[in-house]
Amino acid sequence: MTESIVAVCTSDKKGIQKTPVQSIVLREDHGIVGDAHAGGGDRQVSLLAGESVDKMREKGLALGAGAFGENIVTRGIALTSLPVGTRLRLGEALLEVSRIGKECHSRCAIYYQAGDCVMPKEGIFARVVEGGSVKAGDPISIPLVA
Repeated sequence: MTESIVAVCTSDKKGIQKTPVQSIVLREDHGIVGDAHAGGGDRQVSLLAGESVDKMREKGLALGAGAFGENIVTRGIALTSLPVGTRLRLGEALLEVSRIGKECHSRCAIYYQAGDCVMPKEGIFARVVEGGSVKAGDPISIPLVA
């Protein structure tokens, strides 16, 4: 299986599900242009494996891309096994893993529907090292470090 991007998603407000879009533009040390979570810090872009979403669908939930507030849905790469500092090439952009998982301060709607939520345990966050355009179908690779 080839590592690839399944969907890219944004929202103009924090705390809501994100909506799939055709493509996103990432700006260096900022995040996704137009996304509510853009700005400095270590949570500029969120990623979640499609395989994690599949686990929640198996619990009977009808979930689309962005349901967990993730910006990028991937397929074929074990995101949570990547150490902090790993660099990922997605489309034209280069990201660096900055955090694995997150603390959930309040339970989301999905938690109440399924009794669980994968984003706090299986989502990862990254900062943008090199900006560029990213869209569904783009490959994901881990560049060799010289």
